[in-house]
Amino acid sequence: MATTTPTRPVTTDSAPTPVIRRRRNPRGGLLTAFTWIISIGFFFPVLWMVLTAFKKEADANTNPPTFLFTPTLEQFRNVFDAGIATPLLNSVFATVASTILVLLLGVPAAFALSLRPVRKTSDALFFFLSTKMLPIVAAIIPLYVIVGKIGMLDNIWTLVILYTAMNLPIAVWMMRSFFLEVPKELLEAASIDGASLWTSVREVILPLISPGIAATALICVIFSWNEFFFAVNMTAVNAQTMPVFLTGFMSGQGLFWAQLSAASVLAALPVVIAGWIAQNKLVRGLSFGAIK
Repeated sequence: MATTTPTRPVTTDSAPTPVIRRRRNPRGGLLTAFTWIISIGFFFPVLWMVLTAFKKEADANTNPPTFLFTPTLEQFRNVFDAGIATPLLNSVFATVASTILVLLLGVPAAFALSLRPVRKTSDALFFFLSTKMLPIVAAIIPLYVIVGKIGMLDNIWTLVILYTAMNLPIAVWMMRSFFLEVPKELLEAASIDGASLWTSVREVILPLISPGIAATALICVIFSWNEFFFAVNMTAVNAQTMPVFLTGFMSGQGLFWAQLSAASVLAALPVVIAGWIAQNKLVRGLSFGAIK
């Protein structure tokens, strides 16, 4: 007779997995608290400027500072009465027009220096970079003479041209890094399918690098909006921009802190709104290749 060996019954219940509890690192909490303190320290001047804009001049010039006050829109009304509309529109026009020109000129240049390299690419890149090495102070006198000879002083188009020349090298370098992240096989596949070069760039390349273009445009907007040196030397009344207008609140009779804060809030608001709208593409664009 064949003998059978007894078998153990198979159980389906498995042993419970032990729960691993991570100990909280006190250093991480301290680092987080320190980061918050630093962030609040950087943001506090902006918050104080906004609060001061809603104060009266008597409350804005107290020592110690006044924290409890009745908000008022008087300073904003005074700023508009002082003629902020014209400098604000001039800044908007110069910033938007110069940014559009930078993109129209910079995208083809960056494409030619990356996916379709031209002869002596390194020399062209060095030329773009060398234009940023010349101090603006050294170029302001010949620029002022040339602009005066052609009758373009106190003209908003002068600032548009100068802002375009100022931001174009930065835009070319940034967008070139974005184009380099695009595989060249995409252009080859598009050409095999019969697409022309313009169709390939418009339908394939530009949608891929749109976050980078948005990041470049936003940086150009910030640089153009905050530019002061060209504006204060090339304009007087008709083409005055916001940075030049803000200096009018500093006179020999003292500083009008509340009015200056109200004007500064209005000057900073368009750039803040533009950054808030483009924040998603800005983060994607900076991580796409601009910081490499």
